[in-house]
Amino acid sequence: MRIKVLTIFPEMIRPMLEASILGRAIDAGFIEVELIDIRPFSELKHKNTDDYPFGGGPGMVMLAQPIVDAVESCAGEGFRGKRLYLSPRGKTFTQAMAEELSKDEELLLLCGHYEGVDQRAIDLVIDEEVSIGDYVLTGGELGALVIIDAVARLIPGVLGSDESSEDESFSSGLLEYPQYTRPREYRGLAVPDILLSGDHAKIARWRRDRALELTYERRPELLEKVELDKKDRLFMQALREKKSAE
Repeated sequence: MRIKVLTIFPEMIRPMLEASILGRAIDAGFIEVELIDIRPFSELKHKNTDDYPFGGGPGMVMLAQPIVDAVESCAGEGFRGKRLYLSPRGKTFTQAMAEELSKDEELLLLCGHYEGVDQRAIDLVIDEEVSIGDYVLTGGELGALVIIDAVARLIPGVLGSDESSEDESFSSGLLEYPQYTRPREYRGLAVPDILLSGDHAKIARWRRDRALELTYERRPELLEKVELDKKDRLFMQALREKKSAE
């Protein structure tokens, strides 16, 4: 996958792309990330990328011209993917959206700043506005990194094991079950015996039950979208009765 990030602060993003799993994925050629500085596309003498808003109000608004020219130069005709603008008023980014985006050959992420972007740029060259959560950041760079990370790890080969991305929180619609590693006991807390039993069917059932329990306790709204089998329903019935009796 080829990802293009339009920003006026590429130095905010570059370090994250050089470290850990993302860095290895880029080095191995599983993904390609291009940072595009919007400033050189400005037609103004001093390469300004913002101006005062029409109608008054605080702050500055990013100019349409540099953004439109930048997008058209790198994601114009023949671009095979989505062109997204990181915006607090956008559609909330989810695991399901990450999975859909990971199927595209290309992805463009526009990072806004100040009071936002001239609406005409959005109307002309952006496919969709996306938000990573119900809060406001100083710019779209952190949001872009979140999307890059979430999407990249779904690309085959990036994690080394495809099961790693399939067996985590939200991939199944549930929060992830508790994980343990060595030693078997630490400060009086022992690893659950079932995980040491070698019985893979029982381990899978234990993990499913713990995922259901954690989701019920912390994010119950997620259960409305999860398809439950007979064993799941019996467990949930017993769990609700237990909680009611406490």
